[in-house]
Amino acid sequence: MSMQQILDAVRSFDGVLVVEPVPGGPFPELAWGDAFFYHAPDGRIPERTQPYGTIVTKDSPGDTASRLDEPGRYRVNVHVDRATFRRVTGEDPRSLIVPRDAAAVDVLGPHPVYGANGWLAVVNPESTVEELVALLRAAHEAARRRSTRSAARRARPDA
Repeated sequence: MSMQQILDAVRSFDGVLVVEPVPGGPFPELAWGDAFFYHAPDGRIPERTQPYGTIVTKDSPGDTASRLDEPGRYRVNVHVDRATFRRVTGEDPRSLIVPRDAAAVDVLGPHPVYGANGWLAVVNPESTVEELVALLRAAHEAARRRSTRSAARRARPDA
């Protein structure tokens, strides 16, 4: 599946905001060509909220293990809950010990930098794309629930 097909699948989620930084925009050059996924039904990037999923298209300082600077490579990253992380990887995110090849194509595993924080990643997904899109959908729903709870707290008169 192409990066565009994954973007199209994510764009079908209710209330999603897909941010794709481009040259000349407000985002740093390092983010150009990447994509960031938020639950944001108002179309604005939520304050104090990280994206629940990303697509990155190049290496960045401290994150080169996936070899994304090689032509045609990209990596999809998704934040998941601890139980999902364990199911997918067989390990707890805070105690990763199994060596993995972060450059392997179409292998869903811990993010090479943020795995300990519950992030999964896959380079150039193909056979893993169905599971990946399901994980992105679940992450979107979790972000929606957090957003709904946060809005309810802000709306309380005693808040």
